[in-house]
Amino acid sequence: MKSVLQTAGFLAFTLLVLSACSNNAQQWKTTNITGVMPNLQFTLTSENGKTVDAGDYRGKIDMVYFGYTHCPDVCPLTLSMIGRALDKLGKQANDVRVLFVSVDPKRDTPEVLRKYTNAFGPRFIGLTGTQDQIKELSKRYRVSYSYGKPDTHGNYVVNHSSGIFVFGPKGKVRLLMNRSDGAKAMAHDLRQLVNAS
Repeated sequence: MKSVLQTAGFLAFTLLVLSACSNNAQQWKTTNITGVMPNLQFTLTSENGKTVDAGDYRGKIDMVYFGYTHCPDVCPLTLSMIGRALDKLGKQANDVRVLFVSVDPKRDTPEVLRKYTNAFGPRFIGLTGTQDQIKELSKRYRVSYSYGKPDTHGNYVVNHSSGIFVFGPKGKVRLLMNRSDGAKAMAHDLRQLVNAS
């Protein structure tokens, strides 16, 4: 009987310890993709016209979003949502950077990208490249995009994935966010990443 009580006591103690450990673990409001996707790696052209690679953006939490400046709704709404999430972080937002990768390099020159990202704030940086560079990067993160048929004025729509990939300060993939997650959930998870870095 004594050994049964000791075993029961040990099990209760173990459950208490495990419960305490799980309470200290990070609880994500968005999707944790740590180890599921590859680390941040690319060679592109910045909105300042310089060739850059992922190593140039180490040291901060990087949010990577694929879109294009002529996007009528999804892109500006998503970038605005990210902006609201960063506002909720206060000073901690200085540890977060948003890399806006254009899937429309034909129209999105560095100058066009710079004007576009400036509208969302200094933490937003535009990146472009050749079609081959964009294809390689989109394939790496399983991002899809396709071009619509141009109208009589040459304007066209680009259909594209809308996920936001979040990488840690060393370029390791951490989270996948979507606009539907909302600014509050985004801010919650970004704050956890900043505090852990």
